[in-house]
Formats: sequence, structure tokens, C-alpha cells
Amino acid sequence: MDRTVREGLVWALVAVLLWSFSLPLTKMAVDGFSAVTVAAGRGVIAGVLATLVLVATRRRPPPRQLWRPLGWTAFGAMLGWPLLLALALQYTTSVHAAVITAVMPLVTAAFAVWFGGEHVTRSFWVAAGLGTATLVLYASARGGLTDGGWLPDLLLIGAVVASSWSYVQGAAASRELSGWEVISWVSALSLPFTVPIAAVAWILTRDAYEPSSGSWTALILLGVSSAYLGFFAWYRGLAMAGTAYGGQVQQLQTLLALVWSAVLLGEVITWGTVVAAGVVVGAVAWAQRSRSGALVGPEE
Repeated sequence: MDRTVREGLVWALVAVLLWSFSLPLTKMAVDGFSAVTVAAGRGVIAGVLATLVLVATRRRPPPRQLWRPLGWTAFGAMLGWPLLLALALQYTTSVHAAVITAVMPLVTAAFAVWFGGEHVTRSFWVAAGLGTATLVLYASARGGLTDGGWLPDLLLIGAVVASSWSYVQGAAASRELSGWEVISWVSALSLPFTVPIAAVAWILTRDAYEPSSGSWTALILLGVSSAYLGFFAWYRGLAMAGTAYGGQVQQLQTLLALVWSAVLLGEVITWGTVVAAGVVVGAVAWAQRSRSGALVGPEE
């Protein structure tokens, strides 16, 4: 594994570390806001911050050929994923959602191979499948399959597809722009959509909620970290390590989220969690070692 790939994996891990706080922060935020307000509001915060950064650095608009991948990235990362996830969580539990969304790294890899021209080995698919299956079985054992109904599952599948597609498109744009520029333009471009959605959701639900200082703090942190700074590292990491391989690091996110939930919310970590963590870490390491002999960049 060369130095560029190793550095890319480190950047991807930094992004996953930042995103792993999303679950406990979201739990804190929805105590004072509706799910849709939180989903769109974090995009508004990221968009305002991104606009200030772009103005301060005097960045010129990206080349015309990048507007399409940037638009797809905005649609998936700033609208599709958070809104579909928020809608699904109105009908099901976060544990059930973990069962469905655990397949995201695998879907991301498939998109990177089918549409991004990346090449992976057979061992990679075995390792990625093992990590995904472990997460699904672990979440299922915690009660993740107790909820019935097809609507939340369809919403969650849509969220996974939107997010995975945005990763591939954002990584493609990151080959010509730095990661922070990609997410800055994506966040700023999303403001005409996130602002009215957040405003309407707030107006319709404000009488039902009383946001505390903790809820406001959690929402702001979600906008700054999860919706903005995390993507700085993520898109840089995917561009350097390859979307298929780099994306497998995200399998660690669910387990890290459980650690922060235990620390911040007092939730209990069981031996099952420790065993699942060990298997997933091993699967991620196996996936990275399997890159030997594979072309991880797009086909020339």
C-alpha cells in the first residue's frame, strides 16, 4: 500500500470519526426540533458556513464540467440522505435503520466499480460482504428487525442510494478540486432548497417543541461537523484511496457511534458489541490488504 493510499485512508477515518457523533447529537437535537427541521437545518448551517468560506477565500466558480457531479452530490448528501432518513425515522427505530444503512459502504463500492471505473479484487468483495453482514446481524440481534411495514425500508433504501451516489460523484469532483472546495460548493448550492424546507418545517412544528440550549448546540454541531467539516476529510480520502476501498472505512462508523452513545448518553456496551467491532475492524483491514494487484483509480 503506497503512501498516498495510506494518507487517503487516514483522511477517510477522520471523516468517519466526525460523523460517528451524528447519532448522539441527532438524538439530542430532536428533543427540541422535528426530524425534518434537524435534517434541513444542518444543511442550512453548513451552507451559510460554506458561503462565508468561499467568499473569504475568493474562490472562483468551479469549471463547467464539474457542475453536474457537484449537483448530484448536493442532491444526495444535502437533501436525499438527511431528508429520507428523517422521514424514515418517523416510522421506525434508529436500530432498525442501522440494519438497512449498514449496506452503504457496499453500495458505495458497487457504484464506484459500475459507474466510476474502479477495479477491486474478489477478496475485497468477500471482506466487504463480511463486514456488512456482521453489522446487519449485530443490529438485528439488538432488535433492528422488529418493526414492520415497507414504507420506512423504502425510505431508508432511497437514503442509502442517494448517499452512496453522492460519495461517488463527490469523489470524482475531488480529483480536480480539493475536498473542502467540493463540499463548500455543494453546501452553498443547496441553500435555495434547504432554507425553505427548514423554514416550513420550523413554522409547522414550532408549537410542538421547546428547543433547549442543548438542542441548539447539538443542531449547530451537526451542521458544522457532520454536514460540513466531515466531508472535507471524506472527499479527500476517497480521491486518494479510491472510492470503493476508502468507503469501507465507513463500516466503523456504526460501532464508533455506539461508543459515543455510551459516553454521552449512558448507553451500555455489551460483549456482543466488542465482538462485532473486532470482526468489522478485521474486515476493513482485509479489504485494504486485498487491493494488491487491483487498479483502484478510474480506468484510463
